[in-house]
Amino acid sequence: MENSNQSSSPADRNVFVPHAYPEQTIDLGEVTMNYAVSGSPDKPALLLIPGQTESWWGFEAAMAILDKEFQVFAVDLRGQGRSTWTPGRYTLDNMGNDLVRFIALAIRRPAIVSGNSSGGVLAAWLSAFAMPGQIRGVHVEDPPLFASEVTPLCGPAIRQSVVGPMFALMSKYLGDQWSIADWKGLLAARANDPSPIGRMLPMPDEPAQRLKEYDPEWARAFIEGTVAKNCPHERMLAQVKVPMLMTHHFRTIHPESGTLMGALTDLQASVARDIVTTAGQPFTYVDAPDAAHSMHAMDAPRFAKILSDWARTLPA
Repeated sequence: MENSNQSSSPADRNVFVPHAYPEQTIDLGEVTMNYAVSGSPDKPALLLIPGQTESWWGFEAAMAILDKEFQVFAVDLRGQGRSTWTPGRYTLDNMGNDLVRFIALAIRRPAIVSGNSSGGVLAAWLSAFAMPGQIRGVHVEDPPLFASEVTPLCGPAIRQSVVGPMFALMSKYLGDQWSIADWKGLLAARANDPSPIGRMLPMPDEPAQRLKEYDPEWARAFIEGTVAKNCPHERMLAQVKVPMLMTHHFRTIHPESGTLMGALTDLQASVARDIVTTAGQPFTYVDAPDAAHSMHAMDAPRFAKILSDWARTLPA
């Protein structure tokens, strides 16, 4: 069902391109979720959740490997890809409950979950708040736990991370639902950014395909803190009910600005581990400082091996 307040939708903007797997949709009530499936239904179910600004097809290379061992479901979250855009409704709780409904209606059996970046935070949300029996275990792939909050329990906040200023620019120059769409203005502001981080990260002359499919209101929800206002990460992690795997990728603190270059610090990863283990759940940590933030896209074989090896340790 389309949101009646929606001023622009991905379908209206007609920005899509073909991909390697057929796409389908399912009506979840407030949103229609777009997704792709690969692999046989007699294999264990695996749900892949993309990060912010990414659509399901960012997992294409990984799906081609993982579908030998799993039936793989890769989704577009609300406000991304071909799924419904929902102005004013981008929160962890709303997006998490979309996934609860998706598992119930589309997968219809217990699933292993792997999510990257913001999708990793949502994987953690599912490990805490999904319906009983829905989740077998979760892989949080380089998740910005604490670091994507405005006032985190520990470590740098989103405004002290490399993505924070970028989200602020996207919100200002692209606007909710691409209502402004001033890409040239964004590039000019980026070029004049006094921060050394801003000057280090050039932007292409045209928006990347993944950005064309993305509602920039996501960026505003994160930079303003509304996305996790009612879901502090420490409270979520304290309610984890299944085993968790964390892969922690490249990270460093920029010496000139103190900016976090990466998803989360070593301290934030350690605190997350302590909270989960205190909740009584196994926590497996894979240190991968040489890996890109989206390992699943940049090094699909490595990603698939880490995930598959860990999945084999889970109870049937």
